[in-house]
Amino acid sequence: MGFGTYVSFTEWGVMGDPQWVGLENFRRALADPFVPKVWGNTLKYGLIVVPATTLTALAFALFVNQRWWGATLARTVFYAPNVVAVTVIGLVWVWLLDTRFGLINQYLGAAGVPNVPWLTNPAWVLFGIALASIWWDAGFSMVIFLAGLQDIPKELREAAQVDGASKFQVLRHIVLPLLRPALSLVATLLIIGTLRVFSQIYVMTNGGPANASASVIMYIYRIGFREFELGYAAALSLMLFATILVVTAVEMRMLRVQRW
Repeated sequence: MGFGTYVSFTEWGVMGDPQWVGLENFRRALADPFVPKVWGNTLKYGLIVVPATTLTALAFALFVNQRWWGATLARTVFYAPNVVAVTVIGLVWVWLLDTRFGLINQYLGAAGVPNVPWLTNPAWVLFGIALASIWWDAGFSMVIFLAGLQDIPKELREAAQVDGASKFQVLRHIVLPLLRPALSLVATLLIIGTLRVFSQIYVMTNGGPANASASVIMYIYRIGFREFELGYAAALSLMLFATILVVTAVEMRMLRVQRW
């Protein structure tokens, strides 16, 4: 991290020694029209993925935390995508989301919905990538929620039910408040993961169409490893680190003061 910070204040093209340029890379970033584009894409993607994955994982955890014959199988099915390589996930979802022949559009068409250009329309592409990410990440978050649910004493829920509380009231006033540590962990990991997203986008769209899905990491990759401007790439990386730090701190603060 120290070396990366130093490089961000230099001009370096791999060969030769880094040349000190002070804040020039950061001034360039502020004037670069592509920087707000990729930051906006990344934040929009995060606003879709973080809440949707959190709610999906919580629903999965509540579902498999019950005593019934298929609970173990359900846990396996929900968690299985998380052990698959992201390249495989990306290629499978490119096929599923194909505008003309994709399985999802086939089902939507059977329901009377016209084909959705999931990965070929700038207005839809982040939603298409988000579907793959939610399916991939929900299983791991489910495990964290499940651990939190199993730490909640059964006596608390049973006492509330004896006092006449409905299942929703038990969830609202007992389960969710006691799940706050798990919720904070899940949200933090998801925020960090979405802000540094690269593989899904690289495999599924390579940043297209018209750079509508290009993320911060993709831009850093292009600048650093294709154009060999390591000083500028390091400056962008430092800005991303600051963004993750601020957003995560705000999220943790909000969850800490939230009243259910």
